[in-house]
Amino acid sequence: MHPSERLNHFQGIMIEHNLAGALLFYSRDILYYTGTAQPAYLAVLPDKYTLFVRSGFDFAVNDVFINTERIRAERNLEIIFHEFFEPHIKNATVGTELDILSVLQFGTFRNAFPGCEFTNISPLILKQRQKKSPSEIEKLRNACRTLHAGHEAVLAILHEGSSELEIAAAVENAHRLAGHEGDFFIRQPDFFMSRGPITSGGNLFRISGVVYTITGVGLSPSVPAGPSRRIIQHGDPVIVDIPTHVDGYHADQTRTYIVGHAAPRIADLYKALRDIADYLIEHITPGMRCSDIYRIALAHAAVLNVSDSFLNFGKGRRSRLLGHGIGLELNEPPIPSEYDHSTVDENYVLALDMHMLDESAGVVKLEDMIVVRECGNELLTFTPRQLFEV
Repeated sequence: MHPSERLNHFQGIMIEHNLAGALLFYSRDILYYTGTAQPAYLAVLPDKYTLFVRSGFDFAVNDVFINTERIRAERNLEIIFHEFFEPHIKNATVGTELDILSVLQFGTFRNAFPGCEFTNISPLILKQRQKKSPSEIEKLRNACRTLHAGHEAVLAILHEGSSELEIAAAVENAHRLAGHEGDFFIRQPDFFMSRGPITSGGNLFRISGVVYTITGVGLSPSVPAGPSRRIIQHGDPVIVDIPTHVDGYHADQTRTYIVGHAAPRIADLYKALRDIADYLIEHITPGMRCSDIYRIALAHAAVLNVSDSFLNFGKGRRSRLLGHGIGLELNEPPIPSEYDHSTVDENYVLALDMHMLDESAGVVKLEDMIVVRECGNELLTFTPRQLFEV
């Protein structure tokens, strides 16, 4: 879908769901539909729309791909209601992003829209965003190129005696120099994760509750995920999972490194993990349910006799997901998991994020991005998918 068609498609979704109008405010949604991330309200009716820019109008008018006649500077919600909505809707249902709207903001919305009921429109927006256009896929591919610069930094600096924090800083610096915008977006209030998980040695078994993956322990209880000051020892596995964000789109990959030579059990675990990942890349097809992707991964792990280690979090815990959609947000639907029964379709982009944990041997992890295609899935990540011994 060409960017200029996105709002027309959204208006069709509104009509289908009997919505009189929509008021969007979240920067990623505004960016998707208009081309700017300046603070704004996007007011939409079934037959027209206006972007009301709250601040940064001079930037927005140069950013957008919509008709600039549909843009004006305005931050007052009551004025927006009276001038745009009131002549067309009365006592109607209006869609907005309730999943990220605070109670205080919601009160402001309700006061400005007397007689209207608000409903959560985020699932409909996220559903529309799942199918990526060729231009979006190219932006995701560019973000993956930036990821590879971080991998090259690991190979250049990782050695016995370096710290997790040093490795993370080198990766983040390489990403920035390669075009990473320095931030990432997850549609969840109060989310924190450092700049991305990185961990080694004994820290691999210390899995924080703030992110549903191998996390690292962070520098303090304030952000208990990401690199610590732990010094890396000879023989340690080191997992690096630091994402990038380039021109609005995210990339996510994980690679496992060993300082020295991998112990036989670690090498065997990684071989099995790579086998499961290859199997999924080959067998995921348009129309497949996310829960079936999870099921066939578990089944293949059983065939390889690694069920006890696959997706293991230790202490009897196991991950219920093995990846996520990715695009304007780092984690977005669909979610290949035990609990998501939605289907993947042509040109959906998935980050397949899996690990093996053996309490007596260690942890290995592999994550790659693919485009789901009828003619065979495309691997987007560039970094070789081997277990790196450095």
